[in-house]
Parts: sequence; structure tokens; C-alpha cells
Amino acid sequence: MTRAFYIGRFQPYHFGHHAVIMRIAEEVDELVIGIGSAQKSHEDTDPFTAGERVLMVYNALEHLPIRHYVLPIEDVRYNSIWVHHVASRTPRFDVVYSNNPLVIQLFREAGFSVKESPLYVRERYSGTEIRRRMIEGKKWEHLVPKPVVDVIKDCDGVERLRNVSANESNFSL
Repeated sequence: MTRAFYIGRFQPYHFGHHAVIMRIAEEVDELVIGIGSAQKSHEDTDPFTAGERVLMVYNALEHLPIRHYVLPIEDVRYNSIWVHHVASRTPRFDVVYSNNPLVIQLFREAGFSVKESPLYVRERYSGTEIRRRMIEGKKWEHLVPKPVVDVIKDCDGVERLRNVSANESNFSL
């Protein structure tokens, strides 16, 4: 049995992530999905909580044909121990999928097999672009799975993003 690991911030989870995960699911038996920067929320680049992101991913992957786990992973500011930090918070995995150069480097240095996951129509499916559309009142719902739209609406995520974006340059706790 092969179990893979894939990490992202998922701010929000979108069809680019979905395409990559569906491709990974064709190659492995199980998938561990890490919700990166789990401690961040209510910021212009990270508006959604770890719990909201877990729901987005879990609900969007309800019919994924393989067993999968969705787990929050907090940041550690020491790259040399980050892989150990991740491994201590997840089930054992055999291969890592990523397109992030630092993630690839750190896992390879730690002895993991790493496969690069291709970006899927990156100019259209990016969290930055989706958040920009939300802030500007443009259509964004077609860029994310329906269960993600539901989570964002349930938590009034668009309004939250607009508020934290407006206040980001004016106020900080």
C-alpha cells in the first residue's frame, strides 16, 4: 500500500487543488492532506480558519475513490525540523507530492521520495486570484467546488476577507 502526503494552505481550496489531488489519487492507495499554516486566519492572505479549510477539503473530496485524511499542520519557523514536525502530526506516508521548491528540498533532504505535482491552469486557479475576486465583488464561485462555496457562505467568508483586507494596512493585533 502506498500512502502519499500533499500540503497546501487552501485559502480557499479550488479546482486547481482538486485536479492535482484527483491525479494523485490515481497513483496511490491513500492520501494525507495537510492544511498548512493552520494557525493563520483572519488575514488578507489567510482569511479562513484551519477548521473551515478542513471542511472545505473534506467536503469537496467526499467522493474521492481512495481513503484520505485531512489534517491541520501549524507552521514551524525552523526549516531544519519542519519535516519531522509534519511527520509527527500525520500517519506515516511513503511519497510527498509538491510543486513548492522549499517543500521539495526539505522532504528530499529528509530522505522522502518526492514527486512534483503540476500546477493546473495556475493563472485561473489560484487562491490569490480567488481572494482578489471576492474582495472586488467579482464572480469566484465557479473556481471552487460547490462544497467550498457552501463553507465560505456559512462562515460569511467573503465579508470577513473584505474586512481584514480593508484593515490589514491600518491595524494589527
